[in-house]
Amino acid sequence: MLPVISTIPLRHMASGDVLSLQVYKFIGAQPGKKVYIQSNLHGAEIAGNAVISQFIEFLQTVKDTDLCGEIWLVPVCNPMGTNQRSHIFSSGRYCVYEAKDWNRIFWDCEKHANDLLAFAQSQINFEQEVIRKNYLTVIEQEFAKILEKINSSSGAPYTERFSYKLQSLSLDANYLMDLHSHTSQGLNYLYVFRNREESAKYFLLEFGIQFDKYDGGAFDEAFIKPWLALEECFKQLGREIRFDVEAWTLELGTGMQMNPVSVEKGLRGVKNYLAQKGVLQISGFPLKESTFSEMSFKLRSQVKRYYAPTGGMIQSRVELGSLVKAGERIYQILNFHKEGKLPTVIDVSTEQDGLVYDISSNQAVNEGEFVLGIIG
Repeated sequence: MLPVISTIPLRHMASGDVLSLQVYKFIGAQPGKKVYIQSNLHGAEIAGNAVISQFIEFLQTVKDTDLCGEIWLVPVCNPMGTNQRSHIFSSGRYCVYEAKDWNRIFWDCEKHANDLLAFAQSQINFEQEVIRKNYLTVIEQEFAKILEKINSSSGAPYTERFSYKLQSLSLDANYLMDLHSHTSQGLNYLYVFRNREESAKYFLLEFGIQFDKYDGGAFDEAFIKPWLALEECFKQLGREIRFDVEAWTLELGTGMQMNPVSVEKGLRGVKNYLAQKGVLQISGFPLKESTFSEMSFKLRSQVKRYYAPTGGMIQSRVELGSLVKAGERIYQILNFHKEGKLPTVIDVSTEQDGLVYDISSNQAVNEGEFVLGIIG
């Protein structure tokens, strides 16, 4: 099966060059669900590009009769962030011109919906798929208003234009995957939304972080929050509905690297998930271990980030993936002075039991800079 390849102009630069997106669409012989997968929204987080590249190679070996629905793949979804450098280091987490995180800029229909409870009441006796189509129409009508602003004579900042392009590709998807890595060094896991825990196990990753609070404006949040809100409205009206709409952010290891283990786990998880969902009929999938996966879940509110209490050099830090106990030393700071004093060593201890899931790449820190993250 060969993909339909589309090139979408994204930004006209002062130099005359045009940055673009490339979209690979694999269309099955039978209609079905739409899957949208993108990578590299943050410039230094490149493992997902390898996952998508290998997945494209794999899908070319699959017959169109073994794909029910369609799969849209967008590697390097943020060329501005990907091309951003500070000396030899990739950064690209922020739009430096507007001082915004590239993954906190997306349009959330839930914030613009007028009386969602009334809409749910008007749909209370309809079939679930009819409700989904009707609500998607509402979302698309609200979303179209963004284009009016972009096309106006006053225009819109680039982050609004960029977010519109990405969301326009994914708005009508059933399943959305946003492939990330850590900006620094991290484990492999994914973020999990309410009532989607069973599906999370299909990715076969070490653990999932459950949302019990939202930062707002993230790509996965903006996609699924309207559907979660509508489910809650139906629950208030006495009807339990769970739409077949899911969003996932996969965190695949360390930034600025395509770690082979992280890439392999990401690719395996994507294949297994889509086989479990009936999108792909492929040999060897779904994997047997999916049925007894012991994936653990942690609440996002249980994440504790540790910042340097003073400037200096980090030493004797616990390893990534370590389990630590409250009161245990997790790192030392070699602290230098400019006051005629000898260097000192400061011990830093953990405040709670937990798993070290994220650590800084740079072991020289200024006061107040990130050192490591622990989740209880």
